[in-house]
Amino acid sequence: MASRFYYGGQAVIEGVMMRGRETLVTAVRRPDGGLVIDSQPLPKLYTGRIRQLPLIRGIVVLIEALVLGIKTLFHSANVSLEEEEEEISGALLWLIVAGSMVFAVALFFIAPLFLTRLLNISSSLLFNLIDGLIRSVIFIVYLWLMTLVPDIRRVFAYHGAEHKVVNAYENGVPMEIEAVRGYNTAHVRCSTSFLFVVLIISIFVFALIGLRTTWQMVLSRIVLIPVIAALGYEVIYFGSRHINNGLVRAVLAPGLWLQALTTREPDDSQLEVALAALKKVIEIEEAQPPS
Repeated sequence: MASRFYYGGQAVIEGVMMRGRETLVTAVRRPDGGLVIDSQPLPKLYTGRIRQLPLIRGIVVLIEALVLGIKTLFHSANVSLEEEEEEISGALLWLIVAGSMVFAVALFFIAPLFLTRLLNISSSLLFNLIDGLIRSVIFIVYLWLMTLVPDIRRVFAYHGAEHKVVNAYENGVPMEIEAVRGYNTAHVRCSTSFLFVVLIISIFVFALIGLRTTWQMVLSRIVLIPVIAALGYEVIYFGSRHINNGLVRAVLAPGLWLQALTTREPDDSQLEVALAALKKVIEIEEAQPPS
């Protein structure tokens, strides 16, 4: 018997993307109110055996989230603005992904390091605790600033719709607006929780490096990101499968609370979009012969 598959996705501009076992579906609301539903087969990198390997799968998921996330964002922007869609070249896509990674590393890892260096702390443990605290504060302030942008707040409402629909599906209720409306906008497998776990794990990983020269510590922040992402994914992976355990819920609670910044209560039209995306990916995959 095939293992249970956990559907999930992300919010995009005026829409929701849902990922299945082998299929990616994006539903986007057009300016005239109609829905555009696009389905694409997932590349083998994201569906093969390598994605099931502990630790390695966390790195694959990180790459997948960046690459597919950017592609679906471009697609949704074109649909929502009724502009002619242009194919993103592989080189441009990877350039955008690289730029996003450089920005994230600089803001959330390098900047806290230099700010902590200004305090002239001699204790490795205290240094990394303060470094981690600054990193977490920057992350939370960054998310809060995003909530001040009206267009981003609307994307966050679609994020809430995605979570409600997935929560309802996992609880076995009918995939109808009335049935999913009352479900929570937070979800344990959310990327917000994943990023928060990564920030916490990074404190312990960097503590093992100790106090080095500034450039050695900068290099460690860059080189160890895949390791931290891999560990973070395993924590979320384990937590999502043992969420009824009290200790697990306590460990994951801060990430769930943080989702109050990255989700908003959706309206019925946004729930309709999220439902359309999930229904379509399930329909496609149920029609496919078992692999």
